[in-house]
Amino acid sequence: MSEENKNYSADNIQVLEGLEAVRKRPAMYIGDVGIKGLHHLVYEVVDNSIDEALAGHCTHIDCFINENNSITVKDNGRGIPVGIHEKEGKSALEVVMTVLHAGGKFDKGSYKVSGGLHGVGVSCVNALSSNLDVKVYRDGKIYQQEYSIGVPKYDVKEIGSSTDTGTHVTFKPDSNIFEDTVYHFDILVARLRELAFLNKGINLSITDKRRKEDSGAFVKESFYSEGGLKEFVTFLDATRDSIMDGVIHIDGEKDGVPVEVAMVYNNSYTENIHSYVNNINTHEGGTHLSGFRRGLTRTLKKYADESGLLKKVKFEISGDDFREGLTAVISVKVMEPQFEGQTKTKLGNKEVTSAVSQSVSDMLTYYLEENPDQAKRIVQKVILAATARNAANRAREMVQRKSVLTGSGLPGKLSDCSEKDPTKCEIFLVEGDSAGGTAKQGRDRHFQAILPLRGKILNVEKAMQHKVFENEEIKNMFKALGVSIGTDEDSRELNLQNLRYHKIVIMTDADIDGSHIATLLLTFFFRFLKPLIEKGYVYIATPPLFLLKKGKDQRYCWDINQRDMMINEMKGGKDVNIAIQRYKGLGEMNASQLWDTTLNPEQRTLKQVTVDNAAEADRVFSMLMGDEVPPRREFIEANAKYANIDA
Repeated sequence: MSEENKNYSADNIQVLEGLEAVRKRPAMYIGDVGIKGLHHLVYEVVDNSIDEALAGHCTHIDCFINENNSITVKDNGRGIPVGIHEKEGKSALEVVMTVLHAGGKFDKGSYKVSGGLHGVGVSCVNALSSNLDVKVYRDGKIYQQEYSIGVPKYDVKEIGSSTDTGTHVTFKPDSNIFEDTVYHFDILVARLRELAFLNKGINLSITDKRRKEDSGAFVKESFYSEGGLKEFVTFLDATRDSIMDGVIHIDGEKDGVPVEVAMVYNNSYTENIHSYVNNINTHEGGTHLSGFRRGLTRTLKKYADESGLLKKVKFEISGDDFREGLTAVISVKVMEPQFEGQTKTKLGNKEVTSAVSQSVSDMLTYYLEENPDQAKRIVQKVILAATARNAANRAREMVQRKSVLTGSGLPGKLSDCSEKDPTKCEIFLVEGDSAGGTAKQGRDRHFQAILPLRGKILNVEKAMQHKVFENEEIKNMFKALGVSIGTDEDSRELNLQNLRYHKIVIMTDADIDGSHIATLLLTFFFRFLKPLIEKGYVYIATPPLFLLKKGKDQRYCWDINQRDMMINEMKGGKDVNIAIQRYKGLGEMNASQLWDTTLNPEQRTLKQVTVDNAAEADRVFSMLMGDEVPPRREFIEANAKYANIDA
C-alpha cells in the first residue's frame, strides 16, 4: 500500500463546487425523481463503499431497507476522514456530506478509480433527503453528524469508542422531491448482485426490515462472487442452452487499463452484451464496446478463414453474425473516464478501444487454438446466423418494397390520427378487434391512433430473425410506427427517422391473457425496438378491473384491495347494495368509459416502460419467454404468493 493511501486524511478531500442547485433541479443529478432516481440514491451511497473496496480497504457492505422506508448502508472501510479541512475550515466529513464534487475520489492518491455520478455522490443524496445520519468509525472512536435537507444540525461530534472501522449512512428521501418514496427490494437486489459479480471478493447484503420470513427473520439476500464476470455470464445465461463447455474469460491489464471479459455462445438468436466502466452500466456502449466487437470479429473471422470452414459460404459474413447467440460482459476500470452525456452511458476514452480489442483478440486466439471442437461449434453458429440474416434481409426488403408499392404503406387495420407532428401523436396497440373497435370510437381522433392486434403475437425470444419479420402483426407494427431496421452491416441498427408517434401505448385486457400479450409485446420491443424504450416512448395502459355503482355514484377500481376499500367507503357503515361490474376485457366497456378511464390524458394513468438494469431485464425476458421450463417454474412458484389472481 502506498504512503498516500496509508495517510488518507482531511487533506485528501478536494472541493470543486457548492451544492445549491441539487434541490432545485434534482433530475439533472440523479436522472429523474421517480422510482429510478429514488433507487439511485442507494447506489450513490453504496458506490462510495465500493470505492473503498476497490482501494483495498473494505470487504463487507450491508444495506437495510428500514420499516419507515429509510435506507441504511454500512461498510467496514477506513471511515470518512473527520479532521478539519484546511481550505474549508470545517470537518472533512461535513465537507464530503454537504459540498458537491467533494471527496477522496478527486485525489488520485486516495482512489485509483471510482464510480458514482460524476462525484456528486453522497452530498447529492444528503441534499435530497429529509433526514440523513452519518456515523464514522475511525481511529478507535465513533463520530456522528445529522442533517436535514442537506443542512447540518450540529458540528461533527465524538459519541463513543470502538475498534471497528467504517462508515454508516442512514437517510430518508424527501417526499417533497420524490413522486414515490417506497423502496423496491427486488430492484436493489438486482443492483447489489450485479456489483458482487463486478467486484469479486466483496460481501454485499440487503435486508428488508419491512418483511419477515416464515421463520421470523427479516427478508435478506447476500451476494459474494469468487469468479467475477465468469459467474456473471453463467448467471445471465442460466435460462439458455449453451453450445459450449464453460466460459471464455480473461482478467488482466493492457496498456494500463484493467480489462475483464467473459463470454459464452448459446443457441438463441439474440445478442446480449453488457458493458461496464468502473461498475457503471454503460448501456449506450462506447469505446470499450467498440474494442470488444473489433477484437471478436477480427479474430473469429481470421480463424474461420484459415480453418477453411467458410469455403462453402456464398455470401459475406457480417459483424452481427459473429455476435448472434452471444452473451458477454465487458468490464473496464479507467482512472479518468470521459463519458458522453450527463448520465454516464457512453464511454469516450479513445485509449480503451485498443486495450480491449487486443485483450479480446489475445484471449480468443488462445482459446480457439486450444479448443478446436468448441471453435468449430462457434463458427457453425456464425454460419447459421449469416444464413438466417440473409433470409431476414429478404423478408425486410419485401416488407419495405410492399410499403412503397401500396403508397403510404400503412396497415389497413390502423385507424390513424390527423395530427402529423410525432411529438404530439400517440398510438395504442390494442388486444383484439372488439377492444380495437371500442377504442376507435372512444379516442380523440386528432392525436390518438389505434392499431388492433389479432391474438398473441409471435414470441420473438424463440424465433429466428427472418420468422419475426415475416409475422403479419409484427409487420403491421413496423409499418404503423414508421421504423425500419437496416439490411446492411448494421442490420440491427434501428432507424427512427420516420417514427410517427412519440407515445406508444400497449393496451391489453386486465387479466391473465392480457398480461401474457403485454409480455410478448414487451419482449418484442426489448429485443427489436429497444431504442424506443430507452427514449421513453413506450407505455402500458392501466384499464380498471371494476366499476362500482350506488345510484348515480359510480367509481372505478384497479385492483381487489381498492375495490373492497371503495365498497366500504360507499356503504358508509350502512347496509346498502353496491353493484359490482367486473371488466373481463376492454371490449366490455363502452367508448365513453374507455375514454374516461384509459384514453383521456387528463384522467388516465400510463406506466412508462424503462430499463434500469439491462442485464437483469435480459435475464428475466430469457427466463419468462425462452425454451427452458425449470427456471420459469421456479420463478412462478417463488412469486405466485405475491400475484393478484382474480377468479
